[in-house]
Amino acid sequence: MEFSMKRIGSMTFHARTPSGHDVIVDTKREFGGNECAATPMELVLVALMGCTSMDVVSILEKMKVEGYNMEVVVESEKAEQHPKAYTSIELTYRFRGEDLPKEKIMKAVNLSQDKYCSVSAMLGKAVSMSYKVVVGDEEI
Repeated sequence: MEFSMKRIGSMTFHARTPSGHDVIVDTKREFGGNECAATPMELVLVALMGCTSMDVVSILEKMKVEGYNMEVVVESEKAEQHPKAYTSIELTYRFRGEDLPKEKIMKAVNLSQDKYCSVSAMLGKAVSMSYKVVVGDEEI
């Protein structure tokens, strides 16, 4: 797979993915950017949340779980010195709805993290990663 990125501003770049989607990246003004798009490091976490969210929803659909709202929140820490890579990442999966099956939800999240999410698998080789699941107001 090959695709490219072109400079379109001082620190603003445009990429077209192999699937035909446009992605713009930029950085903070203090680093010469215009702050007009997400930074590459922010997109790493967006990719993580997107990958695992899609896994969980797909698994829950197969389990016939319906009537829920889901949110994934990420908290991270980065190294203070260059390269300022992530040193820890914690995902919190939050579910809301009536009479949600906690066992199925936990199984779906575990399957995503342990088997299916390629972004988690890749990051987990380099970063301390953890996750928790909250249904309603209860951490399970």
